[in-house]
Amino acid sequence: MMLETPRLILRPFAAEDLDRLAELMANKEFMRFSMGALTREQTRERFLDKVIGWDRDGLPSQFAMIIRSSGALVGYCGFFHHEVDGKMEIEIGYRLDCAYWNQGLTTEAARAVRDHGFRDLKLDYVISLIHPENLPSRRVAEKNGMTLERQATFRGFPTFVFSITRQRWLERFS
Repeated sequence: MMLETPRLILRPFAAEDLDRLAELMANKEFMRFSMGALTREQTRERFLDKVIGWDRDGLPSQFAMIIRSSGALVGYCGFFHHEVDGKMEIEIGYRLDCAYWNQGLTTEAARAVRDHGFRDLKLDYVISLIHPENLPSRRVAEKNGMTLERQATFRGFPTFVFSITRQRWLERFS
């Protein structure tokens, strides 16, 4: 499955994406609100192998964010599977190369992923997990129709849980 927006192509990740992905995940700014920068091997084990496996198993997964005009891989946007407060959740998660920040690209991608999740995958509910100090990600979630539902502890850190239901999406966006 591939998604397209006016400026982006969102496509499944492939093993050939490792070099570029490792470059992004080694960048401290790209990884600022997570567990920190990753090595090439950690990028493959903790991210790339996981999302390729989800795709192979037919589960909602992450998409590589590709700039339509240049073909550059600049980040990711799609679905993660996390346990939050003892319950399995599907998260819309995203990261973007800092050279492309403040252009609305993440919002464009997140909206396409949200619509795909509710329209095509028939998901009932999705969340976004956001570090309280990550104001740009919070704005993306809000522009995506999500509201702050609660605060949780995720991977040992205080985390805001933003959410939207399929019903709310139908009322507001379809």
